[in-house]
Amino acid sequence: MAIRPVFVVVLDQRYCIREDTEFEFFNGFSDKQKKKCITSLHQVYLKKHKEKRILEISSKSEDELGVKLSAFHLMLPLQNGKTCSVESAFQAGKIFEKGGPYLDLLEASSKAAKKDERLKNSGKILSFTFNGNIFPTEPKTYFYHWLYINALHSYPELTEQLTQYDAFTDIVFHPQKSINCQAEAAAIYVSLQKQGLLQDALKDKDAFLKIVYSS
Repeated sequence: MAIRPVFVVVLDQRYCIREDTEFEFFNGFSDKQKKKCITSLHQVYLKKHKEKRILEISSKSEDELGVKLSAFHLMLPLQNGKTCSVESAFQAGKIFEKGGPYLDLLEASSKAAKKDERLKNSGKILSFTFNGNIFPTEPKTYFYHWLYINALHSYPELTEQLTQYDAFTDIVFHPQKSINCQAEAAAIYVSLQKQGLLQDALKDKDAFLKIVYSS
């Protein structure tokens, strides 16, 4: 058995809530085992919440939409006219005590960017940067959510489908090991959109901070 969060859209200033759900866990690193875990998690959650529509957002998702919305695949426009994945932008944007930002990671694949050895050997993260803007390390999810939600907003064909769901998971995300979660960011996006707050939140990073983290 294992416990993983389900991020549920709520239409108030919380934007989403986390419902930790216990389910049968299938050991192994293969996609097949991960998909079994996703099915198990969703089945348990839906037994208690039959009215919900739930979507796995990760490269392991059995839903094509969930795969496209993975931070490894979701692309973000850059100032130079190019694009990079949300994951690569996040890793490239880290400013450390002993180095960074390593902007060459904007050109790297998501997997290569995440595993770059410099990220492990540069000391404490002091801040983040993207397109010339500097982001503090607090709130802890601020920079990641800003990147993900801005990227997501660039694809209306995806967001139209996304807003049909009201609960999200990421089977790889473990709250005790990680801070940022694409499923949580997606839930916040849906809530902002449904509450009519999205355009104001995306005006700039300060407006985003004020609206998303006001509570």
